[in-house]
Amino acid sequence: MTEILVLVDHVDGAVRKPTLELLTIARRLGEPSAVFIGADASQAIESLKKYGAEKVYVVDDADMATYLVAPKAEALQQLVEKTSPGAVLISSNAEGKEIAARLAVKLDSGIITDAVDVQSDGGTPVTTQSVFAGNFTVTAKVTQGTPIITVKPNAATPEAVDGAATEEKVEVSVSDGAKTAKIIKSEPRKASGRPELTEAAIVVSGGRGTGGNFEPVEQFADSLGAAVGASRAAVDSGWMPHAFQVGQTGKTVSPQLYVAAGISGAIQHRAGMQTSKTIIAVNKDEEAPLFELVDFGVVGDLHAVLPAATEGVTERKG
Repeated sequence: MTEILVLVDHVDGAVRKPTLELLTIARRLGEPSAVFIGADASQAIESLKKYGAEKVYVVDDADMATYLVAPKAEALQQLVEKTSPGAVLISSNAEGKEIAARLAVKLDSGIITDAVDVQSDGGTPVTTQSVFAGNFTVTAKVTQGTPIITVKPNAATPEAVDGAATEEKVEVSVSDGAKTAKIIKSEPRKASGRPELTEAAIVVSGGRGTGGNFEPVEQFADSLGAAVGASRAAVDSGWMPHAFQVGQTGKTVSPQLYVAAGISGAIQHRAGMQTSKTIIAVNKDEEAPLFELVDFGVVGDLHAVLPAATEGVTERKG
């Protein structure tokens, strides 16, 4: 069976959810093997084993975390040349896309980014993407070299399947040129108690219709265990930080459920969320463009609708 490499996205050895989704996708294409770059893989191997990794290649190098992406791209290049996999799957975040781009150049291979689905066509990966600000959905495949594919979070539901997770240590050589950009200082992100916006299964976003009062949005999100997002209008007004912005110039999300409250639905915002599996809009304006896209729409004031919904969710949970 063809080996499919999955680059492990982890924080201090703890595997992040998008990697588990990639392992699920990798099983459609062949035999999933994980690639762990960093120090102390023991915790990660346990998680990867539960989600079907048959092999775990470990580049045990703590210094990798002190540099930007170039050393990781070189390590992956050497591993791909050694194993000749059927594809390389990488999380579609800022770091993952840069690693994928560098890897594709080094291997002279085709690359597909921001896939929202990957299926097998006789063992060949076929991707689905939302392109041109979400105006078109296309299918594509790599026709040259090893397919390098970055996949958006929530493109698949992680499926727990026991794998062998056989550990294999890999020695790599990193060029001096790859070490020229070094991280000299970093600060951990303050914990909000909510899921990461780009990885959350549920996102509740607020827009101009909040009038700057995001309390109903945040309370409803917390009742669902959801992440909080915002439209560009809300961010430009100073109501929420840019890190919360969903849209073409913000973050792109593809959750199982997206709730847009007080957001009219300009194309800029739609480009960042319209690959969501289910979309609900709450807006006083029944002519809001977003109603053309949604699965369910509520015409009403979010300041009345969301507290009522929050109360209903809380009662059901109780």
